[in-house]
Amino acid sequence: MSGTPPSDPELLRAVADGDRRAFEELYRRYAVWLTLRLRGRCSDPALVDDVVQETFLAVWRGTARYRREGDVAGWLWRIGSRRLVDALRGEGARGRLRQALARLRGRDEPSAEDQVLVGVEHGDLAGSLARLSPELRSVLQATVIDGLTTREAAVLLGIPPGTVKTRAMRARRQLRQELA
Repeated sequence: MSGTPPSDPELLRAVADGDRRAFEELYRRYAVWLTLRLRGRCSDPALVDDVVQETFLAVWRGTARYRREGDVAGWLWRIGSRRLVDALRGEGARGRLRQALARLRGRDEPSAEDQVLVGVEHGDLAGSLARLSPELRSVLQATVIDGLTTREAAVLLGIPPGTVKTRAMRARRQLRQELA
């Protein structure tokens, strides 16, 4: 791997063949990004760091397989976000989750995802999303943007799966009405 930097799929092929340098390059490219994204979902830095390490270990060990669908960042995000949900399900997770969410709700600055959503320039989608209540927007973010299942979103948000489904339905209905 010399000259031009290898593409992400090339790195992943090399990692699958046991190339430690390719793995280190992949880690350098995405570890900080994944950490920052996960910290938007969990305010426990130690837990986030553990999840990032577990994500990359899964890649190195080959337990997480890239199927050449979509981008590598999205693939890593799906692995990391699911591992975060699994970690939050662990012993004492409900208390940590409630504390983390309470701290996040008390923040004045918008998350990176909220800033991106506000910047969307397709019709009045940005305005429509901004007008959703925080509860509806968080469910859409978890299920649509982050790609979590209803059950995973329920654990992450600390609400029952039925509430996730109801809020997602309400959010979609409101968006359809505003964009029609």
